[in-house]
Amino acid sequence: METGSTPLTDSAVEDLDAHWRALNYLAAGQLYLRDNVLLTEHLRPEHIKPRLLGHWGTCPGLNLVYTHLNRVIGERDQDMVCVWGPGHGGPAVLAGAWLDGSYGDLVPDLGRDLAGMTRLFRQFSSPGGVPSHAAPQVPGSFHEGGELGYSLAHAYGAVLDNPGLVAACVIGDGEAETGPLAASWHANKFLDPVHDGAVLPILHLNGYKIANPTVAARLPEAELDALLRGFGHEPLYVTATLDSDPAAVHRELAAAFDLAMDRIAGFQRAAREDGDTRRPHWPVLVLRTPKGWTGPVEVDGLPVAGTWRSHQVPLAGVRENPEHLAELDRWLRSYLPQELFDEQGRPRPPVLACVPEGDRRLGAGPHANGGRLLRELPLPELSRFAVPVERPGGGRHEPTRVLGGLLRQLMDDTAERRDFRLVGPDETASNRLQEVYAATDKAWQDGVLETDEHLGRHGRVMEVLSEHLCQGWLEGYVLTGRHGLFSCYEAFAHIVASMAAQHVKWLGTARSVPWRAPVAGLNYLLTSHVWRQDHNGFSHQDPGFVDHVLNKSPDVVRVYLPPDANTLLCVADHVLRTRNVVNVVVAGKQPCFDWLGLEDARNHCARGAGIWPWAGTERPGTGPDVVLACAGDVPTEEVLAAASLLREHLPDLAVRVVNVVDMTRLMSREEHPHGMTEREFDALFTRDRPVIFAYHGYPWLIHRLTYRRAVHQQLHVRGYKEMGTTTTPFDMVVSNDLDRYRLVMDVIDRVPGLADRAAGLRQQMADVRHRHHRWIREHGTDLPEVTGWAWPG
Repeated sequence: METGSTPLTDSAVEDLDAHWRALNYLAAGQLYLRDNVLLTEHLRPEHIKPRLLGHWGTCPGLNLVYTHLNRVIGERDQDMVCVWGPGHGGPAVLAGAWLDGSYGDLVPDLGRDLAGMTRLFRQFSSPGGVPSHAAPQVPGSFHEGGELGYSLAHAYGAVLDNPGLVAACVIGDGEAETGPLAASWHANKFLDPVHDGAVLPILHLNGYKIANPTVAARLPEAELDALLRGFGHEPLYVTATLDSDPAAVHRELAAAFDLAMDRIAGFQRAAREDGDTRRPHWPVLVLRTPKGWTGPVEVDGLPVAGTWRSHQVPLAGVRENPEHLAELDRWLRSYLPQELFDEQGRPRPPVLACVPEGDRRLGAGPHANGGRLLRELPLPELSRFAVPVERPGGGRHEPTRVLGGLLRQLMDDTAERRDFRLVGPDETASNRLQEVYAATDKAWQDGVLETDEHLGRHGRVMEVLSEHLCQGWLEGYVLTGRHGLFSCYEAFAHIVASMAAQHVKWLGTARSVPWRAPVAGLNYLLTSHVWRQDHNGFSHQDPGFVDHVLNKSPDVVRVYLPPDANTLLCVADHVLRTRNVVNVVVAGKQPCFDWLGLEDARNHCARGAGIWPWAGTERPGTGPDVVLACAGDVPTEEVLAAASLLREHLPDLAVRVVNVVDMTRLMSREEHPHGMTEREFDALFTRDRPVIFAYHGYPWLIHRLTYRRAVHQQLHVRGYKEMGTTTTPFDMVVSNDLDRYRLVMDVIDRVPGLADRAAGLRQQMADVRHRHHRWIREHGTDLPEVTGWAWPG
């Protein structure tokens, strides 16, 4: 498949080189200059920033890519985004957005003139300015790159269900050493050439990380070629050295881009028009450029360009060292800024000759500001899926299986518009969501065997045994204007904890950028949770992802623990409508009691926390003697079982039962937008009565969320204490002191006066726990009174 493109003319090469030199000048200027930005006089110390922060080494290569993508977009009228993977490429991407005019369109005082250039330089890595990454403040960016490894997954997420989009993805060779990036090479096996766009990976090898060589850059080319072909790609190679003629590099790179784009178009045409079902071997561009190219070759007798020494600021101490200042002056003038910009700082026409117009510009494309494209999901009416509840605890359902019906309908209703995806690591059916397969297959582009089920080339369920890749796909999908849900075993959400933190940081910053339109919430469904992983054992028992998330920006994070099927439906309906937040929903897949009918569930979820009066024995107007609180499906069952025991054995005790669905309701209104005021909190939990709180996760989280509340000294929390093993379901709660009998003992221990008059009951509860331990070892099952328990109603 050969390119039909014609070679570049000499004039076109000169224009490309002018654009590239301008980007290099702007990138270097951001690192150093606060005044004299056009070098109308020789540099003096006062022209230099007092603190030199940023990274130069990757910028020349990124600038080269930016220049040539502009040409590709303009000549082909191509809808394109670029994911800038190298962590510290901010100066290059900022320079590109300023030069194509998109930055000035969004922030008027960053226009393409002397004042705009001055502000561009001054704001970079400065207090009140912008960071050194391609952060949310950078037009055209939806991937920050501050934490390496996710660029390729984000790029694939962006092109899913975007058939006209090509995502170029620059992968730094340091990033190429990370585990998430290694898994991401397999994303091409899930790309549907009919309904999806294409990704053009650009493996940028400049040889070094911060202080060491990179593995990919030192591999013999034959070995690297075999690796990339083994991943299912057809590599194209462009190599530049410190001695290369820039014109020759421009010609070679333009030809490689043209060949790659022709191959992409050919694969898509074959699939869309000719019905070709073979998995394409998509192109990958391997671009070798010297680290710090065009910068100082040598500083203080040591080599810099082409080495790790150019990673950050090649010339340090410029304000204090006259020789370094003179060298900086020579370096910046080597780009011939007077040829690139007029006296008012405006780019001259040759510099802008390759720049596309309007939304085709990399800094202006709507996919990189996905909220501009976002549409409301056609969520179905919940009554179609809700389970009937004649009385609390009168039936049992698997909550996630019930949710699967709603998700199947949502898949049906978005079949034409294709803007909803379900992702997960090989667990959709395990998590009881398999009803979605009635509406769509699992995405799969390779061979299918007779024993396979639900595999299809156009499927919108994404399963791969890499939580990193699932997370990256969903982030790229959501940030480019679509909706999705990540279903995962609870214990293994930790694998993407760092990625989740980066996404929270992105959203937190994006909220303060006025031109960024809100994107759909990123939604986790954590199931197969700690209390029902008794068969898999200790390795699968970890509820701590909630703790990790609730450490993050309160404006962005939400955590929900619906206690039954109908509350899960209500929570799902809510989170799928949210914007600019990360939602964590923890719900079981095993049968649990149905506590609330749909209307009660709606009201309860709207409150986020509330009293269940039917479960308690509180007398009107007198207040409770004790509050039994719960959050999570298994803790809710144990609390209600404890409440029934207290009702039977201590009928005069006034018990209040409080259930919490929205964990952030426990926080103060001053700390979280969902938090309760002091008056609201005290109305639920009282100010001075004992509170026994049965919580799904680690108990100290409840203390942290409520430490400022008046009742905190009376608060006693039971939860998971790292006591896990392969055992019976009820033994899990007994082992962690979360069981109903332990909760009754806690009530007796903490309600004044009960220790004496209920000593016999306390002993009885302790005896049942001992009997439990003997029973499970003899019979291998839980006590009959536990397995056969039901709310007395």
